[in-house]
Amino acid sequence: MIRHSLVVVFLLVSSQSVSAKEIRVPENYKTIQSAIDAAETGDTVFVKAGTYHERLRLKDRVTLRSEGDDQKGKLGLKRAEVTIIDGGGVQGDGPGVAMAEGSTLDGFTVTNVGAYDDSEWNKHHATQGNEQSHEHIGQPGTAGISVIGVTCVIKHNIVHHIGYSGIAIQGTDGKRCSPLVVQNICYRNMGGGIGSMHGSTATIEANVCFQNFFAGIGHDGSSPLVIRNVCYENIRAGIGISEGAQPIVRGNSCFHNRRAGIGIRTGADTRPVVEDNDCFENDMAGIGCEDECQPMLRNNRCRKNAMAGIGCKHNARPMIVGNECSKNKAVGIGFDETDSGSAYVLNNRVFDNEKVAIGIHSGWKVWLSGNELSRPAGLPPLVMVFQGAEANFSDNTFRGSGVAGIRTEGIIRVTNNTFDCPALREGGPPQFAVWGLPGSDIVFIGNTVSGWRHAVQTTKSSVTATDNHISNYGSIGIKVDQPVGTPVVVRNRYESQRDRIGVSITGGHAILEDNLVEVTLRASEIEQ
Repeated sequence: MIRHSLVVVFLLVSSQSVSAKEIRVPENYKTIQSAIDAAETGDTVFVKAGTYHERLRLKDRVTLRSEGDDQKGKLGLKRAEVTIIDGGGVQGDGPGVAMAEGSTLDGFTVTNVGAYDDSEWNKHHATQGNEQSHEHIGQPGTAGISVIGVTCVIKHNIVHHIGYSGIAIQGTDGKRCSPLVVQNICYRNMGGGIGSMHGSTATIEANVCFQNFFAGIGHDGSSPLVIRNVCYENIRAGIGISEGAQPIVRGNSCFHNRRAGIGIRTGADTRPVVEDNDCFENDMAGIGCEDECQPMLRNNRCRKNAMAGIGCKHNARPMIVGNECSKNKAVGIGFDETDSGSAYVLNNRVFDNEKVAIGIHSGWKVWLSGNELSRPAGLPPLVMVFQGAEANFSDNTFRGSGVAGIRTEGIIRVTNNTFDCPALREGGPPQFAVWGLPGSDIVFIGNTVSGWRHAVQTTKSSVTATDNHISNYGSIGIKVDQPVGTPVVVRNRYESQRDRIGVSITGGHAILEDNLVEVTLRASEIEQ
C-alpha cells in the first residue's frame, strides 16, 4: 500500500511537471495577452525585450517573466528596464497588469497607465503636500499593477508615471489577499508607490519607492508586513499608515520625504508596530503620529529631521520605547498642543537636538521613564513642559547644560532621576535642574542632582521636594520665591565644596525638616 501510494504521488508530480510548458513572446505569440490566454496552470510566459502597448490580465498560477538573467541595470534589473508594458495613457481600460491567484509577475517596466500630471506633481511637491486632498488611498483608481483579493508574487518590476498608485493591493470579503511584493521600484506615480488597503495582509519587502505623489508605501485598513524598503523624496510620507491599518513596519529606511519619514494617523484603530527603522533628513518629522492613532514605536533611529525626531499631535496615544532621536533641528520627541493626548516614553536616547530633547504642550499626559536625555551645551532646556500639560518623570538621566533640565509651566512629578551638569557656570543664563515658572506644580522626590546652580528654582509655584541628594550646586540648593500654598522641603541632603545655603524660601512660609547641609573642603583648604 505504501509503495503504491508513493508511485501515485510520483506520477501526479511527474504529470504536472511534464504538462508545464514555456511560451515565448513574440516567437510563439505576437502579443503578451494572447500568450497568457493560451497558457495553463504552471506555465511560464517568457517575454523578449521590447515595448508592448498592452494592458494585461494574468491567469491563475501562470508566471509572466521577462527574458534574461538578473544582471543589474541603471535602476533595477536590466531585463526589467528593457521589457516595457506601456498602458497607452488614458486610452486603455483596466490596470497595466491585473494579477490572478497564484500568478507571478517578474521583471517588467509598467508605465503610462492613466494620466500622469507633471505640473500637478511639481505644485504639490513645492507645497509639501499641504494642498493635497485627504482622500483614502483606497479610493477607486487604475493602478500600474493591481492585486484584488488574490495571493500572488510581484517581483523585480519597475512601475512609474502611473495616474494612480504604482502597485495597488486590495483585499475583498472572504478572500485571502497576501501577495509577496518584493524588490520592485515605484516612482513618479500619482498615487502611492505601493498601496496596501482594505484587509490586505501582503508582505512588502525590499522595494524602492521614491518621488510618488502621496506616500512611498501607503496603508488603509490593512495589516501587511513591511520590511527592508527604501522610501525617499515622496511628497507625503515615506511610509503612510492610516484608516485602521495595523501593519508591522520594520527595518525600513525613510529619508528626504517632503513630510514625515513614517506618518501615522486617522483613528484609534490605527495601531501599527513600527520598529527598527531609520528615518532621517525628512522635511518634517522622522516619525509623525496624529488623529488618535495608537502606534507602538520601538527601537527606531530618527535623526537630522527638519522638525521632530518623533512628533505627536491631535490626541494620539503612542507607546515610544527604545528609540534614538538625535540632531533634529527642533525637538527630539515633541507633543504638540492637543485636546487630550497621552503617551508612554520609555528607555529612549534623545541627544544633541538643536532645541529641546522633549517638548510637551498643553493637553498631554506623558509618562517618561528610563530615558537618557542629553545635550552638551546650548540655551534651551532639555525638557519643556507647557501650561496645561502633565508629565511624570521617573528613573531618567538628564545630562548636559542649558537653562534647565526641566523647565515647566505645567504639572510635573519627578522621582528617582539623575540630573548631571558637567560644569557650574559662575554667571550667564540660568542653570537649574528644575525651573518652575508661575502656575507650575512640582513634586521632586528622591532625585540625584549634581553641578546645577539650583536643583529646584520656582516662582509662584506649588512645590514639594523631599529625599533628594544635591551636590556641587551654586549658592542655593532649592530656591522658592513667592510660593503657592505651603512648600514642603524635607529630608534633603546638600553637599558643596563651599559654604552654601541648602534652602531659601522668600515671600511665604514652608515646612522645612531634616535638611542636611554638608561642606566638603578641598585638599588645599585642609592643608591651610
